[in-house]
Amino acid sequence: MEKKNKKHRHFSPFNKDITKGLRISYNVIGNLLLLFFVIGLIGLCFAGGVGAGYFASLVKDEPIRSFEDMQRDIYNYEETSLVYFDKNVYLGKLNTDIEREEVKLGDVSPHVINAVVATEDELFYEHDGVVPKAILRALFQEFTNASVQTGGSTLTQQLIKNQILTNEVSFDRKAKEILLALRLEKFFEKEEILEAYLNVADFGRNSNGKNIAGVQAAAKGIFGVSAKDLTIAQAAFIAGLPQSPFGYTPFSNNGGEVKKELDPGITRMKTVLSRMYSAGYIDQTQYEEALAFDVRANLVAKKPSSVDQYPYLTYEVEDRAKDIIKVQLAEDDGYTAEDLKKDKKLDAQYRSLADVNLRQNGYRIHTTINKEIYDKMQDVVKNYEYYGSDKPEEITDPDSGKEITINEPVETGGVLIENKTGKIISFVGGRDFNRENLNHATDAIRRNGSTMKPLLVYAPAMELGKVQPGTVIADVPYALSAYGGYSPKNYGGAYHGLTSARHSLKQSYNIPAVKTYMSIIDQEPLSYLEKMGFTSIHERDYGAPSLSLGGMTTGVTVEENVNAYTTFANNGKFIDAYMIEKIESSDGEVVYQHEKTETEVFSAQTAYLTIDMMRDVINSGTAASLNGYLGFSADWAGKTGTGQDYEDAWFVATNPNVTFGTWIGYDTPKSLEQNYKGMSYSRRNILLWAKLMNVAHEVEPDLLAPKNRFEMPGGIVQRSYCALTGELPSDLCRSAGLVASDLFNVKYVPTKVDDSLTRGKYVFVKDRAYKVPASAPSEFVQEGVMLKKEILEKHNISNLNDLRKLLPNTVNWDNLVITEGKEISDNGSNPRQVSGVSASGTRISWSANGDNDVLGYRIYAAPNYSQSFRKVASVVSTDTLAVSVGSTPAAYYIVAVDVSGKESAPSSIIKIGNYAEEKPKAPEPKEDQKPSQQENTQKPDTNEESPSDSAPEPVTE
Repeated sequence: MEKKNKKHRHFSPFNKDITKGLRISYNVIGNLLLLFFVIGLIGLCFAGGVGAGYFASLVKDEPIRSFEDMQRDIYNYEETSLVYFDKNVYLGKLNTDIEREEVKLGDVSPHVINAVVATEDELFYEHDGVVPKAILRALFQEFTNASVQTGGSTLTQQLIKNQILTNEVSFDRKAKEILLALRLEKFFEKEEILEAYLNVADFGRNSNGKNIAGVQAAAKGIFGVSAKDLTIAQAAFIAGLPQSPFGYTPFSNNGGEVKKELDPGITRMKTVLSRMYSAGYIDQTQYEEALAFDVRANLVAKKPSSVDQYPYLTYEVEDRAKDIIKVQLAEDDGYTAEDLKKDKKLDAQYRSLADVNLRQNGYRIHTTINKEIYDKMQDVVKNYEYYGSDKPEEITDPDSGKEITINEPVETGGVLIENKTGKIISFVGGRDFNRENLNHATDAIRRNGSTMKPLLVYAPAMELGKVQPGTVIADVPYALSAYGGYSPKNYGGAYHGLTSARHSLKQSYNIPAVKTYMSIIDQEPLSYLEKMGFTSIHERDYGAPSLSLGGMTTGVTVEENVNAYTTFANNGKFIDAYMIEKIESSDGEVVYQHEKTETEVFSAQTAYLTIDMMRDVINSGTAASLNGYLGFSADWAGKTGTGQDYEDAWFVATNPNVTFGTWIGYDTPKSLEQNYKGMSYSRRNILLWAKLMNVAHEVEPDLLAPKNRFEMPGGIVQRSYCALTGELPSDLCRSAGLVASDLFNVKYVPTKVDDSLTRGKYVFVKDRAYKVPASAPSEFVQEGVMLKKEILEKHNISNLNDLRKLLPNTVNWDNLVITEGKEISDNGSNPRQVSGVSASGTRISWSANGDNDVLGYRIYAAPNYSQSFRKVASVVSTDTLAVSVGSTPAAYYIVAVDVSGKESAPSSIIKIGNYAEEKPKAPEPKEDQKPSQQENTQKPDTNEESPSDSAPEPVTE
């Protein structure tokens, strides 16, 4: 049996030895496999631990972000700020490095969403932020340096990369990206993530060559439609751009010129379409139709940007918006606007932050500018033909550094302001922004010439009670020794004697303005300019007499100068002009709203009196030409101005609704042409002013031409005054024709009666009046109204002729004289013989006697056939030295008469007509013709004239 068993075990595969061996082998192999599995598992765990540890080490510095942090970061994308005209009329976008316009997912075409998902993240709706398979594939490709890199980022990861992290290529950044993507998916819905991605993705350039981001900017900038209106083909083209924005974009950076080669972008579009088709988003027909889409033919044409079309306005709005946001940011940090003014470094810091905010936050900036008026004004400026000639100017070439000569044109600036609100309705920044990026309405600082007179001189002086419109001021040579002998001159160099403040402003006389200013210079008159918004007053301007004529050290902008004039229209209250009505956030929240502020500057009475004086400037003064240019009527009041050496020409005028002012001049100050195309520099500016107002009136007639006039407030009365002193007229002032009338603030009406005149007798010697000496011949003694010499001394007038130059024509100058206050004395000798006697027809004239005591002249005449002379007339020395004697034959001579009655020797005799000293004798009769004795005894014929009876005709002066 044992042998049998051994034999059996030997030949049977299931013998015990074999079974045992197999069992042992199985156990060994199993244990080895188990060992390897355990080792592998341990290794895998180790590797996983190492990987996890490595991953943890990569993200250890990444903070745990809350929902609020993630939300802020994801939605913190730059959005271009938009600008609007008044009445919510769209203007355009501010100039930025990248254009973006936020859009809600509901306003995006489904084709875009499908194209993006199919191309960028086909598992978008299934994953939790990352796709492990894609990550492993990307890692493998990275480690093996594979030629094809498919990437492993989901849309969520791309959003994280764009908004929170950077584009840095590193495991550190990738690890953080994965971690944040997983976290983001827990906080946000898929639709929110997709909307954010579509607003941040880079889509290359638009038709203007600007960088664009966000699907809305891409749709408008490439195909000229909104994102919601994109077709399948357009959506596929745009969805393909983020992979290589500047490689696939159809536009170059050369101003948006269309590229010659569009194949890369079109090929990418076809790839997107193929994936959309494969994913079932489009059918076969849609796919084939989209493939046939002509991209080039459907690209949007280049559109002028707001910067191109409205450069002056766009940059001005941007600048003002920065100032507004700057203050808000500073106040959020505990600073005030005054802190910024005092600290330039701090101001620059917050202005820089404001610039970033303005370009990133997608503000909606609403301005006060009326689009139609603004556009029409720019057309007028462009086509105006009376600026004047270009003038050469030496400049340094910025490229070569060499001195070159350019032709500099006459530039212009203008601002139109609504009085009651301060709204800047329109403005003119210049003729060509591309020539020089300077806004001549808001940034160019120029001396304002005589437009300064109402602001700094007459209104403050009336407010302080120093003058009123009827105040008499002497326009005579004037020098200020305490100010280096400063001696102002009038335009043209003439002087005008005694004149009123009203007339001085109307004709823009300089000397009365300086005199008036000097009367208030110790009462801080510049404080009025400061209250009216002047920001460029230099320390040297304080106490400078020339400032009264606009001779500022630096100057003033057109805006500030015009804005100051609105004070008069607003009853003496200054309302600061503004251009930005409100600023909204991209979601419509108002973050800034303009609030009107008023500053009390003048009383209503002063404001109205200034307005009334400036009415005369337009009605009959230096701006009288306006009435022939303006196409509509309104209650205008204004002032012209000329800079030193004719470097600037100004005109500012106001009516109850608006105030408008213009300036013309060269950027580099130089004299304007006195005459160009038959027009003076001042008229050229006034004509431009009128043309600009005429087109504005076409748009807003009720605003530009109010039917109401400036209303006179209470506290103003009309009073008569004596034109010699400005005081109440006396009876003598009335009889001399020297009474005038004007408006007065009731607080400052004249109360003293004029006493500058008196009635009495006087004699004239050499154009001077003297008291009558006892020896004076009565025929040369005159009686009438006499002006006290103190009046002339007070005003530094040298003689009566100076006084006669301006006073009304109604003045009876024959009876108005100035006495010297002393008698004239005899010089002890007879007057010299009168010379220069001559006749012209029946008029005899002679030269003045040079002696210093001659009162007048006597005219002696002898009739025809006589040498017997008798006095026929007397002429005082101040009258015209001539007489009319008629045509009757006679002889005449002239003698000078001195203060004691002594006469000079007769002058040469002047004969009139056929004068003869004796009557011609009759011829002797013949013997037979002699009369008889009886005939000789007859009486003479009573009709025959006797020589002594033939008197000359009466003498008249």
